[in-house]
Amino acid sequence: MATKSLKARKSALSKTEKQLEVLSNSIFKTGILPTFKQKLQAHHIEEIKPSLLQILQINMGYMCNQVCAHCHVDAGPDRKEMMSRQTMQECIAVMQTERIETLDLTGGAPEMHPDFRWFVEKIRATTQVKEIIVRSNLTIILANKKYYDLPEFFAKHQVHIVSSLPFYKRNKTDRQRGSGVFDTSIKALQKLNAAGFGKPNSKLILDLVYNPSGAFLPGDQQALENDFKKALFDDFGIEFNQLFALANLPISRFLDYLIASENFEEYMTALVEAFNPVAAENVMCTNTLSVSWEGYLFDCDFNQMLDLKVATDHPHISQFNSEVLQKRKIQISQHCFGCTAGAGSSCQGSIA
Repeated sequence: MATKSLKARKSALSKTEKQLEVLSNSIFKTGILPTFKQKLQAHHIEEIKPSLLQILQINMGYMCNQVCAHCHVDAGPDRKEMMSRQTMQECIAVMQTERIETLDLTGGAPEMHPDFRWFVEKIRATTQVKEIIVRSNLTIILANKKYYDLPEFFAKHQVHIVSSLPFYKRNKTDRQRGSGVFDTSIKALQKLNAAGFGKPNSKLILDLVYNPSGAFLPGDQQALENDFKKALFDDFGIEFNQLFALANLPISRFLDYLIASENFEEYMTALVEAFNPVAAENVMCTNTLSVSWEGYLFDCDFNQMLDLKVATDHPHISQFNSEVLQKRKIQISQHCFGCTAGAGSSCQGSIA
């Protein structure tokens, strides 16, 4: 598998304009498949509208210790983009004035940001945010001794851990995420369990995320969770709370994989044919705002990676205006089929 980001490889798909071009051409331009807008209209959904803002998802930067084959962020060790402390302060100011229930920290590997711990501590000390989610790749916990105490830090600040684990077997996990990732992830999960995460009657939540390893949609979320729980407990004594089954969206490195493997049209056809109007009305962009490392606002993390900023005159966290944002029109393109296929898919798993 590749060991560098698309950006470092100077791939054409490292440019968001090229990705949007691919998503708008071919089978969509010729009318073989309907666009996402056309599909909504066919189900008498004129547009997806924002509801009450509950979740602020902040991308702290693209640096990561892994280069996963499916990564829609194109994160990796060669990505140096990171959020400034000034932008963090602007995010905190919004959390102090708005009724944000959940802060969702992502990356890259958010833990690699030098101000990560300061940010979590500041949010806990100065805001009324109820829940802090950290999306961890697990291996970061054992990547360097400066991260070894992360489980204890997470426990102290009541952080909700959402961890990526493609499968409960070594070969599938390592094929998607790199050699040795499975074994390191298992050790990290055991450390999190030892700190109290994912254990019965514990308030420390540990959830896992499953992404398919190829050009197909995830299976039933509950059935997958049951399989994961049995296998991980029987083989390694590991416990966790929930499993979220996410569809891979045709963005960045997964889009690159689809094109290189000649699976793009087949995968997009599968997404379109599995369109679920119930899922379309419950997508995460209705109650979530995504903030980029530069402080720009997006309807969701996927729109952020395609540089589809919120449709307002002032799309930056420093000019946050809840009334204006509440009236905005959510930006859509064909990648949105990934969140509305089957039971639906969002950062919180199935939605229908």
